Amino acid sequence: MNSDHALRDQLVNLLLKRQAHMIFEDAIANFPLAHINGRPPGVDYSFWHLLEHLRICQYDILDYIHNPAYQALNFPDDLWPAKDAETDAAGWQQTIAQFLADRQALVDIVQNPATDLYAQIPHGWEGHNILREILVVADHNAYHLGELGILRQVMGAYSGENDHVFRAMAITQTRAKRSVTG
Repeated sequence: MNSDHALRDQLVNLLLKRQAHMIFEDAIANFPLAHINGRPPGVDYSFWHLLEHLRICQYDILDYIHNPAYQALNFPDDLWPAKDAETDAAGWQQTIAQFLADRQALVDIVQNPATDLYAQIPHGWEGHNILREILVVADHNAYHLGELGILRQVMGAYSGENDHVFRAMAITQTRAKRSVTG
């Protein structure tokens, strides 16, 4: 296997596989619809807001990569739904479907051997290339998916076949607290 192919495989794994972070599918598995508009204590956004933020940001990077007429979104207003916005089951599913479609589009870009991962994005800011953008989106997704998992724990909003993922997170957190406190 050549180094280019190995790098592409690792980038795809960052986007799709359970490695040192929770994957999207685990974070949303069996999510109780009664909680999609719920706000955990001390948090000023709902679970759907967080999911929609992930979708918007991932799409923004996808758009940046391939759209010569790209217009940057305003932070933070354009990257989050309105604070009072709510959704229903169909809206929740639409957010999920679009996130997955956009993520697959990023995977397709990475897997295309004609894609130069290191080339400057012609319409992008200095030093921005596809490799950088894939790393940014993977990092951003991992951060907020972990947040989603923890907030689910706080709200008791997990159940079903993926309980082991959340129990493992709780055990890891407990061990980390023990190591800090002695």
